[in-house]
Amino acid sequence: MLHRASGGSSSPSIAGATLGLADPFAARREVAWMIPAAAAGCVGFDGTVDVASFPHTETMIVLSGALTVSVDGAAALTIMSGSGVVVARGTRLRIAAAAGTRWAFYAATAGTGATPGVTLLDAGAALAPSAAPPANVLIGPAPDCRSFNAYTETGANLRAGLWDSTPYARVSRPHKLSELMHILQGSVDLTGEDGTVFTVAQGDTVMVPQGAPCAWDSRVHVAKFYVVQEAVA
Repeated sequence: MLHRASGGSSSPSIAGATLGLADPFAARREVAWMIPAAAAGCVGFDGTVDVASFPHTETMIVLSGALTVSVDGAAALTIMSGSGVVVARGTRLRIAAAAGTRWAFYAATAGTGATPGVTLLDAGAALAPSAAPPANVLIGPAPDCRSFNAYTETGANLRAGLWDSTPYARVSRPHKLSELMHILQGSVDLTGEDGTVFTVAQGDTVMVPQGAPCAWDSRVHVAKFYVVQEAVA
């Protein structure tokens, strides 16, 4: 668990973990999960930083406060709590954070071929029908799922966007991709390998590594931001 909207406990940061000397938020970054190709956690930052070339591709889901992201030749984006942005590696930009700003992040620290720029993650984006989980893992009827993939970085096997679904349950299985989820609406019970049930509700952020056993049980409509990557330790 990276963040609880209720202010409850979350995963501790990994002592000494760093995204490299070029990381503009190194002093404020709390890394909760890390493999050679990626990392996830939270950042608390206020102030302004200019970055000549962003060192990795980072998805930022704003949990409190506000971020303003400025790129030459484009209108500045202000990202409020409950929205997000993807900053592609190589982007030249200015990031300004209001007092009390905190975000959950997923950073793809390896990969090539990104096009510099920023992509807004908007909870109001139009969704299109998408595939339900396979019938052989479902417990009960198939749900109606929709999604909007806002960002793709082929060289890092990375995608980020918005997804929602009617209630459904599925058996535990190894998670197909490493995934950061930020719940926008509803709640879901995720059951880990040892049988521990994590209830992830509106405003919560959780990280599920690729290959980790995980069962899903949602009894209400669920909407989430997702960042998924084929990234294993």
